[in-house]
Amino acid sequence: MHLDADVLEVVGLSLEVSLSAVLIAAIIGMPAGAALALWRFRGRQPVVVLITALMGLPPVLLGLIVYLMLSRSGPLGVLGLLYTPAAMIIAQTLLVLPIVVALSQRVIAGMWEEYAELMQSLNVRGWRLIATMLYEARFALMTVGLAAFGRAIAEVGAVMIVGGNINHATRVMTTAIALETSRGNLALAVALGVVLLLLALVVNAGVHIIARISGEKDMVSA
Repeated sequence: MHLDADVLEVVGLSLEVSLSAVLIAAIIGMPAGAALALWRFRGRQPVVVLITALMGLPPVLLGLIVYLMLSRSGPLGVLGLLYTPAAMIIAQTLLVLPIVVALSQRVIAGMWEEYAELMQSLNVRGWRLIATMLYEARFALMTVGLAAFGRAIAEVGAVMIVGGNINHATRVMTTAIALETSRGNLALAVALGVVLLLLALVVNAGVHIIARISGEKDMVSA
């Protein structure tokens, strides 16, 4: 029972942190990606290049940056967020945000070739255009969210730095696996590893299912 309780606690916190981070990243990143795909403005190309480059940002470096921002001597230290789930959510949000923006931009840019003439004939512009294209691309954007969740749930470096891997407070699956393996507690490490593997399989299956549904709907509409 003790093992089961520990596993459930760690899995629950992992899901809470990762889902929160993906939700925040989606709310910010999907409209931003659509804007990059649909709007033409000075400096747009450098922004696209920067976002793409940030997709490869080392998680430990991001964790260090967030740590410095949230530490007592940092600009946000007064908030007291370091070594809390909130700090882990911030780190994971910043980690997956470039992924969400870049992938959303590619999805919307691809669909714009099909919808451009229709949107222009209806005089749909500005934020209304972004909202419309996000709705039309909703199935494809679900795969973006699932990809971001898969990246977030598997993260260890950044959350270890800003969360501290504190038992019953900030310990998630990846950090617990690393700790329990070093302790020789392989039963708990393997149990968490199995759960993490199952989550990865569910995410990948979800991506394929949504992509298939989206493809079938496109064929019907055509």
